[in-house]
Amino acid sequence: MSAPMRLPREERDPRRSRLCQGTVFAGSSAAGTAPTLLVTRPAYGMGAPAVGVLGLVGAASVHCTPLAGRAADRRGPDDVTLWRLLQVIGSAGVPARGGIGGAAGLVAPAGGRVLLDVAVQGGQVADQARDFALRPDARARIDTAYMTCAFLSGSAGSWLGVRGYGRLGWPGVTALVALTAVIALTRHLTRGRMTAVPAQDEVTPSRVP
Repeated sequence: MSAPMRLPREERDPRRSRLCQGTVFAGSSAAGTAPTLLVTRPAYGMGAPAVGVLGLVGAASVHCTPLAGRAADRRGPDDVTLWRLLQVIGSAGVPARGGIGGAAGLVAPAGGRVLLDVAVQGGQVADQARDFALRPDARARIDTAYMTCAFLSGSAGSWLGVRGYGRLGWPGVTALVALTAVIALTRHLTRGRMTAVPAQDEVTPSRVP
């Protein structure tokens, strides 16, 4: 049971994957939780059905997952990770207009939700492709640690989203989305070069003087 939690200390790339996915998923969860507070405010005056419709909009992102997988196969997972982080930062400005009210105000959070969900799904595909290739013998343990970190981060993001909305309103939520992506992008761009590790069955010939 403790083996998945020891992996981050042993491998560098899985740590980067957990940080990138955790921060992005935290921002996405904040943007997915706070619209409940947004659409029920007097500017919109809507109820739970409207919140449910906004949530269903994000389901369109599942159709983009195969595209992310093919891109990771062609370009490598690091390129897909970079693309999705830039997408999150760029898309953080889309839902920022959610506070203006009216139909345009509702379209903005919905469009931003789709872009964020596409980035989260694509990033997960890239992260898992990178991690599974690193340790084929420990895929289940790597995935357990990865998903645990992602869901804990998502819970924290929902909590921060509600607090951010209470203090700064809807702009505070969109700023949180951008901030989490900037943190992940900084970590991704400052990654070190991976050192090759010889296979266990590789025998180094002895040198005879």
